[in-house]
Amino acid sequence: MAPKARRNMLRSTIALATLLTTFAANAQSPPTDADIAAFSKLHIAAHEGDVGAIAAALIAGADVDALDNKARTPAHVAAFASQDAALTALAEAGADLNALEYQIYDVVTIAAVANDPALVELAIELGNRPDLTTSRYDGTALIAAAHLGHHEVVRVLIEAGAPLDHVNNLEWTALIEAVILGDGGPDHVATVRHLVKAGADQTIGDRYGVAPLQHAKSLGYADIVELLEAAGN
Repeated sequence: MAPKARRNMLRSTIALATLLTTFAANAQSPPTDADIAAFSKLHIAAHEGDVGAIAAALIAGADVDALDNKARTPAHVAAFASQDAALTALAEAGADLNALEYQIYDVVTIAAVANDPALVELAIELGNRPDLTTSRYDGTALIAAAHLGHHEVVRVLIEAGAPLDHVNNLEWTALIEAVILGDGGPDHVATVRHLVKAGADQTIGDRYGVAPLQHAKSLGYADIVELLEAAGN
């Protein structure tokens, strides 16, 4: 590829990355006040972490996987509110932790985006699969966490067996997202460190065939370049 074409390609990729980084802050929509006002008793109990009210609602015949107006189950609501005990109670009552809400997120991905490694670990222990395809980008919780530099979540997901080299519909892996959607700072450096230590495939490029190392060099992320080069030797 000619140098000019490569430069234009990299500019296009970086422009898209900048747009997606801005979008990421609003990628998930926790329940609004209006949503909460319309909740069922079980959804309210999950939101408030009231285990006793959860039990009472279930005894009264509530559906453990009932949907609110945005296709959120009580488990999704508990995850958005970081209510560990409520999530446990719902799972023990048979809740489907692998269900996807209206934005195509499961409990693990909600917790991953919230940078809540303890909740990620708990959800997986309760039966949430770490390999689900989630979000409008056909990604995974690992890709979402890598994008945001949530390195402790990345570590937990890797240890749980999340797929390292899943390619989303933008044709990006977790490693590519950690580079081009990151800021090159300590959190994203730690994220890349976890990924390369676990054996993430550096040879998988983006839709133009540009590998993570080339992106890191183009962006001037010296610490990430050093990590990738050392892992590639």
